[in-house]
Amino acid sequence: MTRAQSMLRHAGAAIVASLLAACAANGPAPVSASFVPTTSVAQADERLAAVALERAAIESRYAAREVVCYEKFFVNNCLDEAKERRRVALTAQRAIEVEAEYFIRKNKVEERDKAMAAAEAKYQAEEATAAAQPPAPPKAISPVPPPRPSSVPGRIAKRDARAVQEAAQEPANAATRAENAAAFEARRLKSEERQREVAQRKAERAAKRAAGQAEKEKEKAAAAAAAAQKAAVPAR
Repeated sequence: MTRAQSMLRHAGAAIVASLLAACAANGPAPVSASFVPTTSVAQADERLAAVALERAAIESRYAAREVVCYEKFFVNNCLDEAKERRRVALTAQRAIEVEAEYFIRKNKVEERDKAMAAAEAKYQAEEATAAAQPPAPPKAISPVPPPRPSSVPGRIAKRDARAVQEAAQEPANAATRAENAAAFEARRLKSEERQREVAQRKAERAAKRAAGQAEKEKEKAAAAAAAAQKAAVPAR
């Protein structure tokens, strides 16, 4: 092996080593096997915010690994492994997101049920108090005015009317909730698409920089080889 070939070999080994180090540094964050269920709305909100950040980080790491894979000999194997690691990481984040969203929905239902139970208990107590009171003695003045309607039946009638009104409005409310959910999902998909585009652009810029660096290394190695070959020719 000539001196120039040895220098070229060492230069190529240095480039491969640097790429492998970059690939190792961009591995996905480990997912804890002992996931603790959500216990508060604040914790659920924090987890949802953390999921959004981790999704962006996963996409960034995947884009960086793509750049490294294109420099390897077995490109497809490297890309398949990177895609699988990305899929597993996103699946873990989706599980956290689903659990946090479920807790928020369940908490809202429980709070609503508690409020309704408290209102019903208050109403029953008022009815019991009204029923336990003795009727007022009639006045001696003649003629006796007609009795005023009891407030309890009035409240019952208002409650029934309010229930009918709420039942009539429920289809419209359900449609509004469905529209809001669809709009939220559309915004989420658009945000993920925008994050993927940003990650793709970063990957392309990184690939260009890596290609330029590799080209410079090749030029340096070629210059070194030419200088070594010139030095090896004996002077006449």
